[in-house]
Amino acid sequence: MAATDFKDYYSTLGVSKSASADDIKRAFRKLARKYHPDVNPGDSSAEAKFKEISEAYEVLSDAEKRKKYDQFGRYWQQAGAAGGYGGSAADFGGFDFSNYGSFDEFINELLGRFNTSGFGNPTGRSPGGYTSYRTSPRSGFSNDFRNYAPSGTGAQPSFDQEAKISLTLSEAFRGTQKRLKIGEEEVEVRIPAGAKQGSKVRLRGKGQVSPYTQQRGDIYLIVNLLPHHIFQFEGDNLVCEVPIAPDEAVLGGKIQVPTPDGSVTMNLPAGVKSGQSLRLRGKGWPHPKGGRGDQLVRVVITPPQSLSKQERELYEKIQRERTTDPRSHLSQVML
Repeated sequence: MAATDFKDYYSTLGVSKSASADDIKRAFRKLARKYHPDVNPGDSSAEAKFKEISEAYEVLSDAEKRKKYDQFGRYWQQAGAAGGYGGSAADFGGFDFSNYGSFDEFINELLGRFNTSGFGNPTGRSPGGYTSYRTSPRSGFSNDFRNYAPSGTGAQPSFDQEAKISLTLSEAFRGTQKRLKIGEEEVEVRIPAGAKQGSKVRLRGKGQVSPYTQQRGDIYLIVNLLPHHIFQFEGDNLVCEVPIAPDEAVLGGKIQVPTPDGSVTMNLPAGVKSGQSLRLRGKGWPHPKGGRGDQLVRVVITPPQSLSKQERELYEKIQRERTTDPRSHLSQVML
């Protein structure tokens, strides 16, 4: 990757390199609410910006990815795959890569390994059992294909390959079609509704050509779900966080909550606790064989930031006349 292609994820989210995980999460949510495609229908620049901040958040919110990004800069992804060249990934510390045109050049010099592309090698394999080639990215499609074969086993290499494809939660929920370019060939790919993180979509006969049989292997597209500013997954359940007022928590009632299909009315029980999850059956993620999972609504009691004079008087009256102490069970606690 050229220096001009380097993406400063901290700058994208508007945070410093010392930002905490919570700082990064707050920055992402603020930007996501501003640039989300649902808020800016038909605005391609907002959609592009949303994908940028989603990509940045995906890396910086993952402690392991963030560590590699901080250590290797623009070569963090290549560094993460360094173990494929000789076993375990090396720790390059604060090494300066600026003298090398690419991370591969550095690896070649470090290991004394040349001709890694597989050209001139009748098996199409590099010494570490790793073969790769690149094609143009399109529609969130990773342009780095990889296939692996056990090193030193004498077994024929696999000519199946893997590549990542990034989808918004909306695309994954409803299903989508993507037109991808693989080498000089363009293919139409249908992603079925209900794809999850790590789901695989098989493209038969679109992989590397075997020099033994002249048959092409398959390509497996690995689904990468972009973060959403409202919805996230917990296991198989779709989860959203909904703020409620103190009086709603005490008295209960009916509230409007978001679902993938739009807003619905949900019964809020009286005395609900902050952080408690309520279940909306059949409103969650589509199952591959039909039907829907559940959606969990996590309520968070959110006190008002400003009060009218009358509201303050009423809260003060409640405080004076309250007959319960929520901390009574803590009065005798000590170490």
